[in-house]
Amino acid sequence: MPETGTPPARTPDEIRASIEQNRQELGTSLVRLRDEVSHLTDWRAQVRRNREPLTVAAATAGFVLAGGIGGAGSLLFGRGRRRRRRAGR
Repeated sequence: MPETGTPPARTPDEIRASIEQNRQELGTSLVRLRDEVSHLTDWRAQVRRNREPLTVAAATAGFVLAGGIGGAGSLLFGRGRRRRRRAGR
């Protein structure tokens, strides 16, 4: 009666060949991974590829921040209050 689930016995040479093949595949995978990580973390290249959207985002952020600071300044330093008082007279 044949056994099921038991792999056929391999010779030591087959095992060594399998280990060497796995080692080479692992080396190739590591080189690919290193290249991909290098590509993804190259922020200068990302900026070059996305220059227009980044410029628009920076301009928008500057506009919003400047308006927010200006609005907060007018509330804090009374310009808004003075105008409302004058209009109420």
